[in-house]
Amino acid sequence: MAFYLTYLLIGALLFGFVAGFTLFAVYSERKIAGFVQDRLGPMETGRYGSLQTLADILKLIQKEYITPTAADKVLFAAAPVIIFLAVFLGFAVMPWAPDMAPSGLYLGLFFVVAIISVDAVGLLMAGWGSNNKFSLLGSMRAVAQIVSYEIPSGLALIAAVMITQTLDLREIVINQGIQTTQTPLFAGIWEVTGIGGLFAWNVFQAPHLLLAYVIFFIASLAECNRAPFDIPEAESELVGGYHTEYGGLRFAFIFLAEYAMMFLVAMIGVVVFLGGWNTPLPNIDVMKLADWTTGLVWGIFWTLSKTLLIVGIQMWIRWTLPRLRADQLMSLCWKVLTPLAFLCMAMSGIWRVWVMV
Repeated sequence: MAFYLTYLLIGALLFGFVAGFTLFAVYSERKIAGFVQDRLGPMETGRYGSLQTLADILKLIQKEYITPTAADKVLFAAAPVIIFLAVFLGFAVMPWAPDMAPSGLYLGLFFVVAIISVDAVGLLMAGWGSNNKFSLLGSMRAVAQIVSYEIPSGLALIAAVMITQTLDLREIVINQGIQTTQTPLFAGIWEVTGIGGLFAWNVFQAPHLLLAYVIFFIASLAECNRAPFDIPEAESELVGGYHTEYGGLRFAFIFLAEYAMMFLVAMIGVVVFLGGWNTPLPNIDVMKLADWTTGLVWGIFWTLSKTLLIVGIQMWIRWTLPRLRADQLMSLCWKVLTPLAFLCMAMSGIWRVWVMV
């Protein structure tokens, strides 16, 4: 019984974090948009508008459930739940700090990539179940976009896996906390040896992985339906895309899934390419900075800091770049990112055989 209660508590904590992050991210994005567009953003509710998002959410969840008469009621009701769960379950294997991961699955990277793919099923259900032409067009765009951009993003991750030789996300991070060797002290604890720091991260251990990370980052924007890849939700063309008919708590779940997806893909990039919980500070004999910037609290701090920085870049890009056309979207995927991702895989093989032997 205690076993199940533990997992329920972990799930509740993760859900609380996702909800809290969404409130913070929406407010931050409004302020970033205001800064980019030379205006103030929300200012009225709370100090500097800090309670505006909370007020919006409270209003949203109190709205009445409305199901269109001609909609497929089962698909329409199930779609938001599937969309959210597909993203939320991805957090189950993400390592936050040394010995702090909800599940230590040794195929963690494979699991998170696979479970995120289920999101496309929920989006198609939302569009088809709504019985609305704008919703259907939006969901078809979303599925085509997600399926296409999973190819370069997956290949970029494989390039990193070829270097690290593991799908265990925890092991991938451990391998980036050192430069040459790793020394187990006792069960579950690892000592930072060598110089470590920034230059132990995958993007510096194998320089071609910097290109792989750029490919993954661009593809992750498309998988999140974030600008400049937001054609599935294009308000000027499709009203709102696949969620046109949704309101109230159902729309809140779709909205929550979008921001949770932003954080999740940013965290995947941090874990696989940017050192995860490892400090960017070097372990130099004179300074020994890495000695006091490791551990549980510092691990969470570095993971959150890096991930939130990437999320901030995602928001900045949204309010800077124009939306791509559908043909430009597909050309970028199949003619640019996919060949470059294959090149990164080939370079990882060469690097593994000739350099790391």
